[in-house]
Amino acid sequence: MKRILSILVTVLFLSIVVSCGQQQKENAGKLPEMIDVHLSIKPEKGELNKPITFEAKVTQGKENVNDADAVVFEIWRAKDEHHEKVEIKHAENGIYRLEKTFAQEGTYYIISHVTARDMHNMPKKEFIVGTPSEPEDPKAKDSMDDMKMDNH
Repeated sequence: MKRILSILVTVLFLSIVVSCGQQQKENAGKLPEMIDVHLSIKPEKGELNKPITFEAKVTQGKENVNDADAVVFEIWRAKDEHHEKVEIKHAENGIYRLEKTFAQEGTYYIISHVTARDMHNMPKKEFIVGTPSEPEDPKAKDSMDDMKMDNH
């Protein structure tokens, strides 16, 4: 009786090991899709002391990411060493939103630092409040525009 029981336990154990091994082989060739972050600013040209809405729409494939580990918006005025960092909570449908007013005119930048599903994505955008100030590196913007032109 002990011998039959030990044979059954061994067979069960081996079938579990083989099943797990096959599943690992099937998943080994598949990489998870990268998270995508679409950063938007409304309005694109803001006015002093009027709210500007920043949204990071986070997706993975066709799925909204509602469970990001961390979403932080980093905002600063061009050539300013002080960068404000604001942690953002999920609003709805994969959207993380911040509404903010600005008391100083100029050229500003925002980076959305998104960590989700063991990945990190950090798109950056430039925006203007009132009258633009000198951007951080005008040559960098020109070279980005050149790169876009070369790709078409």
